[in-house]
Amino acid sequence: MSSARTAPTSLAKTLSDLQVGWGQRELWGHLGWQDIRQRYRRSLLGPIWITISMAVTAIALGILYAGLFGNSLAEQLPYILVGFIVWGFIAGCINEGSEVFIANEGLIKHLPSPISVHVYRLVWRQVLFFLHNLLVYAVMLLVFPQPLTWRSLAAIPAFALLVANGAWVALLAGIVSTRFRDLTPITQSIVQLMFFMTPIVWIYEDFLNNPNPTIAERARLAEFNPFLHFIEIIRSPMLGADQNLRHWVVVGVITVVGWVMTLVVMRRYRARVAYWV
Repeated sequence: MSSARTAPTSLAKTLSDLQVGWGQRELWGHLGWQDIRQRYRRSLLGPIWITISMAVTAIALGILYAGLFGNSLAEQLPYILVGFIVWGFIAGCINEGSEVFIANEGLIKHLPSPISVHVYRLVWRQVLFFLHNLLVYAVMLLVFPQPLTWRSLAAIPAFALLVANGAWVALLAGIVSTRFRDLTPITQSIVQLMFFMTPIVWIYEDFLNNPNPTIAERARLAEFNPFLHFIEIIRSPMLGADQNLRHWVVVGVITVVGWVMTLVVMRRYRARVAYWV
């Protein structure tokens, strides 16, 4: 009987943690902005260095892979550039999420606030990075105009889905990695590996349409890579390309399943995070 009462109570506390943490937007919004200012405190250009670094890398890889695959720079560079912008947000949520509670040990022990505050702070910081990087996207549209239409506005709900997934990933990875510290470097290594396995610098459709059936069949294995679907629901509308419903379906399923798993883990271990850090 007592366990039956405990489960709903624990779930209520979990949902309350997320709700109260969201209500403290002024706190984590200020902290997220301060993180960026602190990182580039003595820099002349400040956060713009993030954008410049990303742009230089994307341009270099665009020129390189355009030559390797025989594509025009006008096709390869925008594909890589937008892929880099989206991947930067994904990788940031995962890598920083795996140590979000460890990095905020002092605040967790001395500041009586929901643990979700630290995750909201992290995701907000990544959103700011993403918005900074959109400056490069704007410049790219001037140099390489894309066939944008009203359907390109689908990038807005697509990014909202990305943010929602970034939150549960950071929460889940943060709790598990706080308990098992060895998972942090493992997670970062996996993210680095997935960068090369995800169509960011190579164009997925080129391999699917390859006249060699063996290459085309192997390319279809990329469909099992969840990052492909997250990249495509944003990149396609940002480049004015046709969208595929299957990408949205996969992302929707992952969002629901991911949040259910995260709520289960939070219900069981949320209160222990303060003891683990």
